[in-house]
Amino acid sequence: MSDKSFPPNALAGETSPYLLQHANNPVAWHPWSDEALALARTEGKPILLSVGYSACHWCHVMAHESFEDEETAALMNRHFINIKVDREERPDIDKIYQTAQQLLTGRTGGWPLTMFLMPDDHTPFFGGTYFPPEPRHGLPDFKSLLTRINEVYQEDRAAIAEQNTAFIKALEQTTAADPADPETRLDTSPVELCVEQLARAFDRRDGGFGGAPKFPHPGNLELLLYQHGRTAQPGPLDMTRFTLEKMARGGIYDQVGGGFCRYSVDAEWRIPHFEKMLYDNGPLLALYANAWRISGDELFRQTARGTAEWVMREMQSAEGGFYSSLDADSEGEEGKFYTWEPGEAHRLLSEAEFDDFVRYSGLDRPDNFEGRWHLYVAETPEEIARKSSRDPGEVERNLQSARAKLFTERERRVRPGRDDKILTSWNALMLKGMSVAALRLQEPGYQQSAQRCLEFIHAGMWDGKRLAATCKDGRAHLNAYLDDYAFLIDAIIHLLSCKWSGKWLEFAMQLADTLLEQFYDREAGGFFFTSHDHEALLQRRKDFTDDSLPSGNGVAALALLLLGHLTGRQDYLDAAQKTLKCGWSTLERMPHACTALLMALLEYDSPRRVIILRGEEESIARWQQEVAAMLDIRSLVFAIPGTEQGLPDLINEKKTGQAATAFVCTGFTCLEPISDLTELERVIG
Repeated sequence: MSDKSFPPNALAGETSPYLLQHANNPVAWHPWSDEALALARTEGKPILLSVGYSACHWCHVMAHESFEDEETAALMNRHFINIKVDREERPDIDKIYQTAQQLLTGRTGGWPLTMFLMPDDHTPFFGGTYFPPEPRHGLPDFKSLLTRINEVYQEDRAAIAEQNTAFIKALEQTTAADPADPETRLDTSPVELCVEQLARAFDRRDGGFGGAPKFPHPGNLELLLYQHGRTAQPGPLDMTRFTLEKMARGGIYDQVGGGFCRYSVDAEWRIPHFEKMLYDNGPLLALYANAWRISGDELFRQTARGTAEWVMREMQSAEGGFYSSLDADSEGEEGKFYTWEPGEAHRLLSEAEFDDFVRYSGLDRPDNFEGRWHLYVAETPEEIARKSSRDPGEVERNLQSARAKLFTERERRVRPGRDDKILTSWNALMLKGMSVAALRLQEPGYQQSAQRCLEFIHAGMWDGKRLAATCKDGRAHLNAYLDDYAFLIDAIIHLLSCKWSGKWLEFAMQLADTLLEQFYDREAGGFFFTSHDHEALLQRRKDFTDDSLPSGNGVAALALLLLGHLTGRQDYLDAAQKTLKCGWSTLERMPHACTALLMALLEYDSPRRVIILRGEEESIARWQQEVAAMLDIRSLVFAIPGTEQGLPDLINEKKTGQAATAFVCTGFTCLEPISDLTELERVIG
């Protein structure tokens, strides 16, 4: 490893904080670009593709061990054209080569992703993830690997070509989907099978699904909540509540500052991988708010509030957009910002606060993270109060005071790095989370936060016809993906349920029209991940399964169903139905991997109840507040002033005089107009 300072490479002009972290490496990095790809063809050198992201711990490790080492860099520069990609800015590239790595190695993917590509058609011929500087754990050292890859490339092109022919056929099969069959009969049998599969995988001791490492999987839990609302079966709700309780009391949730880390390294949710990602926290915020609405469990309300407050405090820019992530590391050590020693707490707290807090947080137990303590709920306030024969309220007051003091002290520490680029799709997930929390918890500040985010996207990432995928320091660029459009339409619908705006309805419809124009496969059904005019890559994917994000096809189908029933646009409904039919074979084979598409299937099978309030603005706002407190999670309410102009005919016809009037609809079927609030509460209660 070198301590020298090197001249900037071709990454210096990029917006991605991850790419900029590598701009002064001795490696001659390039961004993925026409220029870099042309250079590989001209020089006849294979491409070394390295994919990662700013908050990735092992990406940092490999960077320090290899990419900052002059000897390693010399090998890379001599034999390869080196291309660095931020997987968050270029999920199109990441999706292709993650799949390729799994096909080539038979192992799961991950980051950093290290792939070697042919210079002409960019077909990968070898790959892996992290490679160490010295041989260990069955992995070769990176320098030896570079030398060997170059030898194979120079000496055995025929074998590589033969392998690549077979590889391309295998890659094509990974997203092969049957065209939508008009005769396919859509039913909810995949939902029932998915619930059975989740029940078998459910960890009855610690919640969640499967063992360590354990991820939150909010899509699974959301589906279970909706299934409970649809069938009133206790099993789905029990699994969801138990998991949410375990996570909220675990170390995966930041007990001092709020918000969730990406996953837990253990099955008990106690020790996380400390990076915090916006895309996890948006769906989890909505999930906890909805779970509080169903159960009334105060823990869920507190967790939703803690998450929302963390996001607004640390992750929302002054302009309104939400930042992407916080690193796991600070001062070069994973988790250093978040962990404690008992002596620190004792110095900061009163004796009464300390006595309760150490029992609550596990500080009186053996250290659990590299000689320090990461906090989790070892004993609940109720348990502490019962054992000490005290009022739980007294214990809770001590704990609140202790958390506030620890938070103040923690703010003085060196903070983890923050990836401050703004991604449209991830912002949409948080915009929806804030909107759901605003409605369920009756918190106007959350609605205002969501509104500011949408205003930022509309002003800075939408040119009137197309979205940009990412923005940093006022520079928006990169052609947006399916997820950007689908997630944003879905989010706008939920924001409209908090506060109506004709401007935002129009924006949602513009996005939906672009979605159909640029991404929809009119012949076979379903949506491609990239637009019709996107740059040509090794593969154009059409995925129906979820990964770390919900499936774009699933969210697109759901959003189009909601928007179609609200506006009367039959083309939206037809595209959603055809998408479900195109994905039907995938749903039948592995429904547990398609929870977003299953949510759309439930909406298709049984459209959610929509309450449209029309009349004088102040009156319908009061009605909306009353109704929102009663709504189940499969209902939406829209308070649309009677003076609103330019509405779709289906909404405009639901109009009376100045008196507040409610129209309760399911799909296109509506009850008689209701002009009495008490009667409305009776109907929806």
